[in-house]
Amino acid sequence: MRWFKRSQRKDIWDEALEAPVGDIEAAKRIREICRSAADSAEKVGAAADRTHRKIKGDVERYERAARAAMEIAMNVSDELLRDAAVRQIVELCLKAGNITTAQTLFRAIQAKSIRDEVLRDFPQLQP
Repeated sequence: MRWFKRSQRKDIWDEALEAPVGDIEAAKRIREICRSAADSAEKVGAAADRTHRKIKGDVERYERAARAAMEIAMNVSDELLRDAAVRQIVELCLKAGNITTAQTLFRAIQAKSIRDEVLRDFPQLQP
């Protein structure tokens, strides 16, 4: 009975990159990853217990997405694009309730304008 077997969802961060991407393409990919994983991050953030098997798939999906986005962001050479991409990852982490990772990533943002904008939107990141 193959009809009832659910195929594993293929996410954008699971797709292999054919060649090294430029900074703009990397920033676009990070934005797509964060948008795609936002629903899982919100479910994780709303759950009281992350170990509950009902949201276990969402926890794994969010963590894979965040890890993939961070790996791509490390390879962005343009500082402003990297900071904008890291801001997106910070938002994803905050949706999931992962404040420690969000604070760590926030400290990596160099551009004062982006730092100020993040602090205005998310005052819980105040040092």
